[in-house]
Amino acid sequence: MLRRDEIKDEYKWSIGDMFASDEAWEEELKAVTDETSRFASDGRSEGITLENIASVLNRRDKILQRVEFLYVYAGLRSNEDSTDTLHRDMSDRAEGLITAFSSAAAFVEPGILSLDEEKLKAALQNEPLSLYKHYITDILRSKEHILSADKEELLAGFYEVGNAASDIFYMIDNADMAFPEVTDSKGEKHPLSHGTYISLLESGDRVLRENAFNTYYDTYYKQKNTLAAVYSSSVKRDIAFARARNYCSSLESMLFVNNIPTEVYTKLIETVNKHLPLLHRYVKLRKKKLGVDELHFYDLYTPIVKKADTRMDYERAKAAVLKALGVLGNDYVSTLKNALEKEHWVDIYENAGKRSGAYSWGAYGCHPFVSLNYNDRVDSMFTLAHEMGHAMHSCYTWANQPFVYGDYTIFVAEVASTVNEALLMEYLLKTAEDKDFKAYLINYFMEQFRGTLFRQTMFAEFELEAHRTVEEGGALTFASLNKMYLDLNKKYFGSEIVYDERIAWEWARIPHFYTAFYVYQYATGYSAAIALSRSILSGGADAYLDFLKGGSSKYSIDLLKGAGVDMTSPKPVEEALKVFEGLLEQAENIL
Repeated sequence: MLRRDEIKDEYKWSIGDMFASDEAWEEELKAVTDETSRFASDGRSEGITLENIASVLNRRDKILQRVEFLYVYAGLRSNEDSTDTLHRDMSDRAEGLITAFSSAAAFVEPGILSLDEEKLKAALQNEPLSLYKHYITDILRSKEHILSADKEELLAGFYEVGNAASDIFYMIDNADMAFPEVTDSKGEKHPLSHGTYISLLESGDRVLRENAFNTYYDTYYKQKNTLAAVYSSSVKRDIAFARARNYCSSLESMLFVNNIPTEVYTKLIETVNKHLPLLHRYVKLRKKKLGVDELHFYDLYTPIVKKADTRMDYERAKAAVLKALGVLGNDYVSTLKNALEKEHWVDIYENAGKRSGAYSWGAYGCHPFVSLNYNDRVDSMFTLAHEMGHAMHSCYTWANQPFVYGDYTIFVAEVASTVNEALLMEYLLKTAEDKDFKAYLINYFMEQFRGTLFRQTMFAEFELEAHRTVEEGGALTFASLNKMYLDLNKKYFGSEIVYDERIAWEWARIPHFYTAFYVYQYATGYSAAIALSRSILSGGADAYLDFLKGGSSKYSIDLLKGAGVDMTSPKPVEEALKVFEGLLEQAENIL
């Protein structure tokens, strides 16, 4: 694998758009650290009053914007190569600054809550406080979960400690874990990494698939007790913080922040569970089309359609994405084209030590950044569309909202990314001339449903069960986590697949589990995106673009309702599953 310095600059993101050098970052870190200390001192002496609340919030937000800028830059540089101790140290210090700032600003929300509520609501109707109307109204909603200023400061001091489990997993997974090469049926060796794993499972060589699967999970097995302890600690952290803030459960605490009813989470699981026979049918179809006596988990990613050419270099992928998203209008496409070709938002290829997977990240005041590990396959093209959906969401939000509303919740984040994937799929199905490639796309579309709607819901159910186990006084061990995870796999995938021993500890490799109750939003987002993509293709792009511009100026549920999707109802999930059923019927007839 290439080192970072061996990757051409044209394939790297333009990180210099944030800071011209590490030295410039160091200067800003010192300045912001000093400003944070002054803000804390002034806050302790002046507190919050109806007269100063607007100026305090404005000052806080200006500092926070600078803090986030520092944190994102250091994080992006650290993710370029996790073995680079210089930038890892910078990232750690930026995280320390976040902790310091959180402590410094801990007086703000308790101070707001100490004000006369009726007078405060009256003041929100007028300048300069009207800017913060939604923000303060949300604080009032959260009143029973916000602690006194001294307790908030104490809790803020535990930020870094609370993130320890996530940090430890990150270093094990990205810096310390090394995978040996794997051999195919001809005895040839192939490099195994986070970036190559799925592409190896897509191979038509079953020996290679099996060896990749076994070797990948055997490597995690060597860390089994550590990984179980780390995940258990993460779950305990979630529960401890929830209880400290007077929530009934860790689930409620995580969803309350975005005003998402817990029923949205539980109804998703219930609705998908009712439709699991559709997934069982798909597994049976896959077994039949692959012509195997036994279907294994390492057979789930290889295409059913063998003749299709699934190679897709980055330039072709970029062109297809731009054409597919043309339905969103000239402004969207020109901004996207500029991001990909002139401003270099994207870090394209894998290098040694680079963070696995793909993500979009950025800070208000600059453009977003996207990290890929592009592998010249169709799946990487969809990943490009997905991550640029996140990036364009940020771009539209930052251009249309003030800093206080310049972010969006995770709940809606996965909508924007998945809309792009759905529009790309519709474009490819419409324009594909090769019947084998079109059949491949139908299968790929079904795989998106399997991987996003079904699989992520299974992950969500696992997280819920793990947290409830600890909340009820139980313990999480490697054995108990394996049993929990294996039982869920058996329920979701049915009787037509062999339950390889190693699939029981797949949970140990999922980084999203360290951001509790996150993954369900892939499933809800996918369902909403299927509905929105069909609306866009029918001429409803304007409502969708307004949604992208909304940031956090409204609650997520209300933003989606404005775009025409009600996620408090099971209808979007049910309608998405009907689309899957239609694809399944096509596949059963033509594949």
